Amino acid sequence: MTGGELTLGAVLVRLEEREREIAAQAEQTREQIAQLTAMLDELDRAVEEVRITRKTLLELPESGPPTPPAGLELPDKAAYQEILAVFAEARGPLRARGVCEPAFRVIQRHRVTNLGSDLRGHG
Repeated sequence: MTGGELTLGAVLVRLEEREREIAAQAEQTREQIAQLTAMLDELDRAVEEVRITRKTLLELPESGPPTPPAGLELPDKAAYQEILAVFAEARGPLRARGVCEPAFRVIQRHRVTNLGSDLRGHG
């Protein structure tokens, strides 16, 4: 044999090295596939949640402001009207202080606490 020729043992060693390289690449690819599959599953869940939310919102009846039950008389007091105005102008949830400050010029701590209790239904 000359210097350029490979022995059977050398060829087998090279084949084993190449086999290990390919196996390592295959394992890395499997890990990437597992990560991408998990990401895809999460995105699919998110899409489904958005679809369900959209469907639910589209099925809600269009309605205006709630009307009081028949036979219920609402107080005609100025404070009550001021509180209703605060709720009508609100752009989101309100805390008791958020109702009291615009409706009552002087904030009394017991008034805020009592109103908060009343609004939660614990009063």
